[in-house]
Amino acid sequence: MAKSILPEARFHDEEAARKQLEALRWPNGAECPHCGGTERNVLLQGKATRPGLYFCGDCRTQFTVTVGTVFERSKVPLNKWLLVTHLMCASKKSISAKQIERMVGVTYKTAWFMCHRVREAMRPMGFDKLGSGGGIVDADETYFGTSKKALEDQKRRNKKLTSGHHKMKIVSLVDRGGNVRSFHVEKVTGLVLRDKLTTHIDKSAHLMTDEAPMYKVTGRHFASHEKVDHSQYEYVRGLATTNTVESFFALVKRSLVGTYHHVGEQHMVRYMNEFDFRYNHRKVTDSERADAALIGIGGKRLQYRDSSTPG
Repeated sequence: MAKSILPEARFHDEEAARKQLEALRWPNGAECPHCGGTERNVLLQGKATRPGLYFCGDCRTQFTVTVGTVFERSKVPLNKWLLVTHLMCASKKSISAKQIERMVGVTYKTAWFMCHRVREAMRPMGFDKLGSGGGIVDADETYFGTSKKALEDQKRRNKKLTSGHHKMKIVSLVDRGGNVRSFHVEKVTGLVLRDKLTTHIDKSAHLMTDEAPMYKVTGRHFASHEKVDHSQYEYVRGLATTNTVESFFALVKRSLVGTYHHVGEQHMVRYMNEFDFRYNHRKVTDSERADAALIGIGGKRLQYRDSSTPG
């Protein structure tokens, strides 16, 4: 039986958490977030000095490992940040802010904002095109909840919402055996799909979609375009299938419905960052996945007013 890592010191002691974060972010020694200097950084150790405070001899400024990160200026102990990050990375179907509130011992408002900061840390910086070297990429769209615009339109017209046009729209691209990349879009049209697919998929890739006509023209930009006709109960034909991306959507839907219940449209992008991140790091351990998220906290400071109101 596997041993739980939750009793480890980094989740309960702030000093141990700081040392863990420094080791991850500064494997070659402290680096000044203001000027990037590494040669003249000194750890200040006076009695009145807070732990982990460094002085940069190049730009004459002070800094800690959280400066310039999503953890900057937070009053939450660093060990609780590491615990929340681990819980979010280890929970295959996500973990709600209410559950974080109960487990970590913070207010709901704090738990909600902590979760959004961690999701921001999961946001990728830059990207390589999917399907490079003749790979296979599945593309599909899904719908969830009700968009804010649709609700306003419903109230104005006093009409019942029908079909999927009123829902929030997600487009995902899955490199088979590789990574997924998801986008929250206002409309699912041929032009929108062409922009996303040609920007994020290599021309040498083999595109797999369903029979939706919106993919027809865009498919010509790639090495090949195979379609399966779901209206005729066709789901697999040789290599042609969208089962990979649909399996990803199934996991997303179970998380959205069973864990979060409701997601505000203004926050959908960050929730999809979270789902993409866990999927893209599915082949590593929970600890390695959490470490990857912690490495990504730099340069992404997020303030509460930038997060709007809880969705």
